[in-house]
Amino acid sequence: MSAGPTTDPRVELTWRGVVIGVVITVVFTAANVFFGLKAGLTFATSIPAAVISMAILRYFKSSTIQENNVVQTIASAAGTLSSIIFVLPGMIMVGWWTGFPFWTSFAICALGGILGVMYSIPLRRALVTNSDLPYPEGIACAEVLKVGSGEGDTQSEEGRAGLLAVLWGSITSAAFAVVTATQVFASDVVSFFRVGPKGVTGFDVNLSFALFAIGHLCGISVGVAMLTGAAIGWGWGVPHYSSLSDAAGSVAEIAQFTWSRKVRFVGAGTIGVSAIWTLAKLVKPVISGLASAMAASRVRKAGKADTLPRTEQDIPIGIVGLITLGCFVPVGALLGYFGNSAGLGDHLATLAIGGVAYVVLMGFFVSTVCGYMAGLIGSSNSPLSGVGILVVIGASLLLVLGVKPYVSPEAGKAMVAFALFTTSVIFNVAAIANNNLQDLKTGELVEATPWKQQVALVIGVVAGAAVIPPVLDLLNHAYGFTGAPGVDPARALPAPQAGLISALARGVIQGDIDWSLIRVGIGIGVVVIALDALLGKANKNGIRMPPLAVGLGIYLPTASTLMVVIGTFVGYYFDKRADRGPNAEPTKQLGVLLASGLIVGESIVGVIIAALVAFSGKPAPLSLVGPGFADAAIAIGGLAFAAVVFVLYRWIAGLAKASPQHR
Repeated sequence: MSAGPTTDPRVELTWRGVVIGVVITVVFTAANVFFGLKAGLTFATSIPAAVISMAILRYFKSSTIQENNVVQTIASAAGTLSSIIFVLPGMIMVGWWTGFPFWTSFAICALGGILGVMYSIPLRRALVTNSDLPYPEGIACAEVLKVGSGEGDTQSEEGRAGLLAVLWGSITSAAFAVVTATQVFASDVVSFFRVGPKGVTGFDVNLSFALFAIGHLCGISVGVAMLTGAAIGWGWGVPHYSSLSDAAGSVAEIAQFTWSRKVRFVGAGTIGVSAIWTLAKLVKPVISGLASAMAASRVRKAGKADTLPRTEQDIPIGIVGLITLGCFVPVGALLGYFGNSAGLGDHLATLAIGGVAYVVLMGFFVSTVCGYMAGLIGSSNSPLSGVGILVVIGASLLLVLGVKPYVSPEAGKAMVAFALFTTSVIFNVAAIANNNLQDLKTGELVEATPWKQQVALVIGVVAGAAVIPPVLDLLNHAYGFTGAPGVDPARALPAPQAGLISALARGVIQGDIDWSLIRVGIGIGVVVIALDALLGKANKNGIRMPPLAVGLGIYLPTASTLMVVIGTFVGYYFDKRADRGPNAEPTKQLGVLLASGLIVGESIVGVIIAALVAFSGKPAPLSLVGPGFADAAIAIGGLAFAAVVFVLYRWIAGLAKASPQHR
């Protein structure tokens, strides 16, 4: 299976690699959809996919590091294509859909994802080849691949140690998730309390190994930034706005109401201004990257393709253009079909043509921003959901200007749905472009061929797009989403970004959005941008303050952020201890692999438990105890969580010391 301008017979893009990659993609996509809806964060799947690939392909004598790289490239689509959960559940929340129609949802994911691959090609030179961005996950994945491809006893022993780290991380987090499902361990440590005469606040620490592991992978700067955002949101925002509110209910209800109706819009403003700032810094390198892509195309046309280095062989820019144009036609048809079925048929041309133009321009904008952030802090913490705020506000404003004056007031709900629908396509464009740049960094380090990775990612996009609709339907029927009509809020998945984005679309179109909250967030963002710049000048290799991560800390619930913060600090301490040892990098790499395993195990169990909920009709089908055990469950669960973290990290440090390089 091959195509493209290379004569090298090296094994790279193969049928067996495609099959392995597609199977991993299917499993990881399902896990990521569940976890993202629950926690508001998705995880990158490249590293665990690379480890699994190496474990399988090692039995084939002809396998290479580049073939393993293709497998992880296909599977990495699972980590980012599932970002559609940040928008698409909004269709349920606003009451437009009652389920997820397969072919419509599949088309949104597949078309947007393929466009994302095409957009990433001219961005590769600007953000990967000619950039000093660290790409932490891309580099980590390349190191994993290098270890697994080594020959000799030392390398194979290191590979076995890495496999053990992933395996036991997965088993441990899966087992803990199962015990939590029995309610013997509590899932959260929660407290809400009053601050002053009328103010309230609180915290919610989710006892989740997956969240903890995401923190380890994100790094200390992201942890500090998210903690800063959480402190702004819950240390100032919730107490301040709740003291001005007349909301009734318990302390917990008032706190949650204040956060969802006030504070997260502040976070939206912070994320928005941070995204614009990021793009402004990238205009020059993006233009340079486009010029390089055109130059490579001229070399091919002159019949000198073989003179291009392997790492410069993208899909030719002419084919990129044709595929891109080919995607715009069905995107326009999809937008037109949706607009017509929504009762906006009199404005079909405006919706279809305007929608495609918006997808083209805004898709490239968010692709660039998110690609930059993936290079800075990794795909796991990519600000897709935050950038989506800008996308949905822009789409809603255009509908207000171009359609709203010419339709009846009853069409407001249809316009909200159309704004969400358009934003869903753009989300997939940005998600895959972001992910592909991380993969292309890995490929650069292992001397892979870019065009083969780009083809592999298209395959992963199609496989993931086929999995997402049925998994979303399963979770919708098992739990529902917070804010959706007729859903039990005690059982509903929070889907925080989808809730925020749908609320923004409603607010803009109905004209009742509180812009003052967004302006406050913009002010906070400006201050954080300035602080981050000062920190960068003072110490280029020290702790920074990523503005988008601060915004995430403000608008995500503390259940989604505090355990991530804890994970960043534990990971930072572990890495510092490793730096003082004789074999620092392999030790830190084992920590990365352990974290990857922790993510995978809990997420897959989460999908299985969701299926049990759906088929049993019970909110807690594995429960062994009643509500009276709740206080004891908090103490037992918290202590057990801390003990398991301690034991795991002690074990992984010992495993590193036992490796051949320590002998």
